[in-house]
Amino acid sequence: MDEEKIIVCRCEDITLKEIRDLIHEGYTTVEEIKRVSRAGMGPCQGKTCGPIIAREISKITGKPIEEVYKPSNRPPFGGLFFKEIVGESNEE
Repeated sequence: MDEEKIIVCRCEDITLKEIRDLIHEGYTTVEEIKRVSRAGMGPCQGKTCGPIIAREISKITGKPIEEVYKPSNRPPFGGLFFKEIVGESNEE
């Protein structure tokens, strides 16, 4: 399959070729690629593309994936109801 047609980051429309080109240019961390290309800055915040980018960095540079990928997603992962934040009370 053509790497120019493989979308790695669906939120920012970044292809596998663009990611590989950035790695060959010397951007060898997920954070650097995020800042240069905006991959991982869409609504999913890199939950889908972050591990894929890390895998590509690991494959090309030979670094272990544990060294390349350290997810830093901010909690809460999902939405919260306001009553969950302030606590429910029975003030009637």
